[in-house]
Amino acid sequence: MKRNLVIVAALSVVAFVAAPAIAQVGVFSKDSLIQYTPMWKGERFPDGRPKVSDDILERMKSVSIEEGWAVCRQHSFNNQFEGNWVTTHQDPVLVGRALTAYFLPARPDVNQAIEEQGKKDGRIGGQNSWVIDTVVKGDVIVVDLMGKLIDGSFMGDNLANSIWAKSGGTGVVIDGGARDIEGVLRVPDFPVFNRGWDPSAIAECMLVGLNTPIRVGRAVVMPGDVVLGKREGILFVPAHLAQEVVETSEIIRLRDQFGHQRLREGKYTPGQIDRQWSEDIEKDFTEWLKAKSDELTPYQREKLLKDKTPSSK
Repeated sequence: MKRNLVIVAALSVVAFVAAPAIAQVGVFSKDSLIQYTPMWKGERFPDGRPKVSDDILERMKSVSIEEGWAVCRQHSFNNQFEGNWVTTHQDPVLVGRALTAYFLPARPDVNQAIEEQGKKDGRIGGQNSWVIDTVVKGDVIVVDLMGKLIDGSFMGDNLANSIWAKSGGTGVVIDGGARDIEGVLRVPDFPVFNRGWDPSAIAECMLVGLNTPIRVGRAVVMPGDVVLGKREGILFVPAHLAQEVVETSEIIRLRDQFGHQRLREGKYTPGQIDRQWSEDIEKDFTEWLKAKSDELTPYQREKLLKDKTPSSK
């Protein structure tokens, strides 16, 4: 318990001291974001967030929740999924880099300090707009709004259009509410995951964290995580695992492609394919891959050569 209190105190120092020029109470500095995402070795944004490549984000769209979840679990990242959302699309596909924000119930003295600092920094509009002002292309805003629905609408159609324009067409994740569903539905290719819709605007809330760790249901989200939202729910993939998730999924699809082809050809029975493959089928698969070697990534070649190809069954 004593050790946990020390950790909390250390984080509080980061939140309140690290970035005094920013309006929000809790903001991780660039150095802090680097410190708390140590497994990411690639490019970063100026604010310190991991910058997973656009190529990986595009390929992530074809990954299933189960495939991504299995890789996360393999590396002991067990708290990355949250389900039971209200969505704007029947079969949503939401992929992007997490820009996190969290709200607490309003407390007058703290909220006044936030507002005063916001004016000094030239912030315009409500505190939810301050979050949107920081969005860059490829971002998905992920908001911890305490699950609040009434007076918990993070955005309406005007802000939705702004997010769409700034992010390059991604959607949002709101552990809370939204409003103006008819107008939001007119925003093209803009999947929204939230807890419901309500005509009320956001009220009695204050923004106390921007690009800090947040909790969304049972999931822990770090700034720069890759958001993968589909029908089952949302998987928040740690940035350093994004490439492995994508390429493992692509290997599984290669196995499925081979199996489906051989079934259509009548070479194997369903009982042979829909189970652990025999040594002869694995050898056939290896030969089949040789014709596709130019299409494989270095990671895939390594996995396949070492005979550690993940099974889709």
